[in-house]
Amino acid sequence: MIFLELVLQNFGPYTGKQVINLNPKTDEENSRPIILLGGMNGGGKTTLMDAIRLALYGARAQCSTRGNLSYSDFLSQCVNNKIDPVLDTRIELLFEHIENDKPIKYRVVRSWTKNPKDGKDTLGILGDSDTWPDALVNIWDEYIENLLPLGISNLFLFDGEQVKELAEQETPPPVVVDAIRGLLGLELADRLAVDLDILVNRKLKEVGNSKDLANLEEIETRLTQQQEDYQTTGEKLETLKNQVEELEQKQQEAFDKFIYEGGKIAAERTQLELQQDTKTAEIEQVRQSMCELAADVLPLALIPNLLNQAQTQGEKEFRHQQVQISKDLLLERDQRLLSWLNQVEISPIEVDKIQSFLIQDVDNLYAKTIQIEALWLLADDETLSQLDNLIYHLQNSKLSAKEKLAILKNKEEEIHTLERQVQTAAAPEDYTKLRQALEAAQNQVVEAKANYETIRRRLAELETIIAKSKRELSDYTVENIKHKNSEHIITSAAKVQETLKTFREKLTLRKLNKLEEEVKNCFLYLLHKSDLVHRITIDTKTFSLLLYDLNGKPVPKHRLSAGEKQLLAIAFLWGLAKVSGHRLPVAIDTPLGRLDSSHRSNLVERYFPSASHQVILLSTDTEIGKKEVETLRENEAIAREYLLKYDSTTRQTTVVENQYFW
Repeated sequence: MIFLELVLQNFGPYTGKQVINLNPKTDEENSRPIILLGGMNGGGKTTLMDAIRLALYGARAQCSTRGNLSYSDFLSQCVNNKIDPVLDTRIELLFEHIENDKPIKYRVVRSWTKNPKDGKDTLGILGDSDTWPDALVNIWDEYIENLLPLGISNLFLFDGEQVKELAEQETPPPVVVDAIRGLLGLELADRLAVDLDILVNRKLKEVGNSKDLANLEEIETRLTQQQEDYQTTGEKLETLKNQVEELEQKQQEAFDKFIYEGGKIAAERTQLELQQDTKTAEIEQVRQSMCELAADVLPLALIPNLLNQAQTQGEKEFRHQQVQISKDLLLERDQRLLSWLNQVEISPIEVDKIQSFLIQDVDNLYAKTIQIEALWLLADDETLSQLDNLIYHLQNSKLSAKEKLAILKNKEEEIHTLERQVQTAAAPEDYTKLRQALEAAQNQVVEAKANYETIRRRLAELETIIAKSKRELSDYTVENIKHKNSEHIITSAAKVQETLKTFREKLTLRKLNKLEEEVKNCFLYLLHKSDLVHRITIDTKTFSLLLYDLNGKPVPKHRLSAGEKQLLAIAFLWGLAKVSGHRLPVAIDTPLGRLDSSHRSNLVERYFPSASHQVILLSTDTEIGKKEVETLRENEAIAREYLLKYDSTTRQTTVVENQYFW
């Protein structure tokens, strides 16, 4: 579907006949998606959006300025106040869509005068042959529902306020919830369930006798009242839920202020001071143990070179003593051997040779022995052993001293930290005020939650009562009304209701799974920040969004910036539009809201050119400004530009083609 042309005649601030070409095609072969209309606040941008809705849906249109007005009063309000009341006010919307694989154009025309006859407009449908297909006029509401259902129209025709409301609320507003239900097909299932109840009750009245009928009517009346009470209680519960959320936010703010201004530290002052005393005692104990080390062998750590030199010298002298003892032992043995040789029958010459050999052998054995300088230490074995033990204990003492120094440093840092904390504590009078404010906020939350819990229980009781009344109605029907046909209808209706319930649940899950993926992809594409959100889920009852990070942990919505919330809302609407399966134009009034420059750039470069094959933007000069419009022009995204010039003296707006603020 493509909007080709919008004609306004004496509609709102638009005097006379003004034509706006909405065709995104720049020539026969090329097209650009964006139709840009610029206008100041109050200059008629929202009026253009209302004109599109009014042309398509007539009395069913959800126009911005209608409120609780009747359709007749609303039409009178839309008449330009500068024209003669007898003149026509007229809107025309020319659009093209594919029907039976062929493009077909229809021009929807609605006209009326001040205080319209019969309280409604005159509808006409002009086809390709410039004829008025009366049959299409008579079934227009059903026909347009097939092209652009009213229930999902807000996904394609929306404004910045809708995005703002969707961004700020934890659960989607009713208009978006209705669109989601229409998208999921739940409205048809709910309507069928209601129709089945009506059919069953009608059959009960047809076949029941007067007594049966009276009983049935009494049960129906009671059930109707109970359902009304349930609805009222549910609305009250929703109000209390919002109140609890607001009070919890205030409580969090009071708690943050309590922490920031030193309230928590002030409450813990006594404990902190006690910790200081404990740490100080521990430091004194460590210092005492270090004094004990200093009174033992630790001072010898000042002369490590002398200790090492003494140990080395002792080892050398001990080795020299061992060598000397062994040499003396060998000489004694050699002497005994020579004495023995002289006694046996061996010639003196041979004995002399043996003696020469033994002398030379001893000299060779000890020739390589290291000659040391003069002995000066003269330490015995016990003294050297004591020296080794002393050096060993000295090493242990040094390690122990190093550990105690590290402990001492850590303890001193802990004391400094405690001192800083005590210094940041609030004064007693300030602490009292902070504590009282926090307690007041906490009490308000407790009271609100108690009220919420009371109403919630009442709602649960009503659910039980309603279920009981429905069972009574069902039991009464089975036990007292035996009409075969009606009984069959009632039994079948119950089965259909169960089937509808299962159908709704499965349909909801299937559609929501697809919707969750689309919303996540759209959000990450707009945000250009892939590490913020890994998964998005949608609650099957409230349709609220739940965000999760890469670790599967929830990402609270309040942690998002205002710009990120608005991008999430736009991603939600974009995902809904994609899942709808309808290839429809997108019209956006005040599209950029309060976005900062980075998010604004993402929206301009990523969303507007890709939102649909036709994107109608209604913007002020502060939203799509000079930088944004130049970006769109450079990317060849704009097909047509218009400026809505508003004359404040006459309160009239003129559409100027091929012109924007810059």
